[in-house]
Amino acid sequence: MKTLVIITHPNMTASRVNKAWREELQNHKDITIHELYATYPDEKIDIAREQKLIESHDRIIFQYPLYWYSTPPLLKKWFDEVLQYGWAYGADGSKIAGKEIGVAVSTYGTNESYQHSGFNRFTLEEILRPVEALAHFISCEYLPHFALNDASNLTDERLAQSKADYINHIRSVKPTLVHS
Repeated sequence: MKTLVIITHPNMTASRVNKAWREELQNHKDITIHELYATYPDEKIDIAREQKLIESHDRIIFQYPLYWYSTPPLLKKWFDEVLQYGWAYGADGSKIAGKEIGVAVSTYGTNESYQHSGFNRFTLEEILRPVEALAHFISCEYLPHFALNDASNLTDERLAQSKADYINHIRSVKPTLVHS
């Protein structure tokens, strides 16, 4: 299975988690890394290039820091521009049907804060539901997310473990629902 990880971090140099995950991903030649902010610093997306990249992979993981309960702005723009009618959905829009889509997020909030009784009042599953809906809409299989919470209190040991866990997740996670 060919895996593409689309990393969307607006300030990778200041990142601890996403930078560490990227460095770990670079050790695995079977995983393609694509950094949106590095590739498009002017935010002018080459749609044809992006579509070819998606078409050449079976599993797509969107990696980003949770950004105001959503994706960073460039990833939202990427969704809007790349996942076009006639390519990703609609008449003749089946170029990516059946692919697997997942999310890997880092958060500053604790795991407990992403509970109904917690500070954020919603679980990560609920907050990530727009990406799940997007996957369903374009006839892709949605994968359970990978998350590392409480990034501001992260020990080196926990970060190292998350890198190993992330690679294992990418390679072994199965879709939650299978579309017919």
